[in-house]
Amino acid sequence: MEENPQAIPLPPSPTSPRQPGTEEPLSHVDAMAIVRKELGEILDDPLLKDLPPDVCAEEVNLQIALEYGQAMTVIVRRAEGDVMPVVVMQTATVQDLKSAIKRYFELKQDREEIKKKISWRYVWRSYYLCFEGEKLTDDYKKIRDFGIRNRAEVTFAKRLHSKGGGY
Repeated sequence: MEENPQAIPLPPSPTSPRQPGTEEPLSHVDAMAIVRKELGEILDDPLLKDLPPDVCAEEVNLQIALEYGQAMTVIVRRAEGDVMPVVVMQTATVQDLKSAIKRYFELKQDREEIKKKISWRYVWRSYYLCFEGEKLTDDYKKIRDFGIRNRAEVTFAKRLHSKGGGY
């Protein structure tokens, strides 16, 4: 058999103590232990050090985007004084910001094992988001069009509903 002089030799395959096809499947508990160990090593990276140990993929992606300047942190302040650092992409709309606030609350509740259900439909019917006194009323408008930049502060403002026919 003639050898092709332009063929690129393949690197040797890694050796394994077991023969292919003879591995026993890992139990769920063992697989999760391996994932947690590997994830812990990944989260030791200075870029990801601020993330919680039970991080989800979306949080990792947003943190990386933040480091590359593709995302920004918006500080959301509730009436009670609670402050939420919410990460959204630079191209985010008001609706994207609302979704990020919802995600922040849901992750926080999961991590604190709070079982209280929040009606987001009620929240957005009852409150506006405001930036420097301006209500963010157009869900499809980009937040940067309102002047929102990295570390900008957005607040909740109670919507005032009229009780009559609105004459």
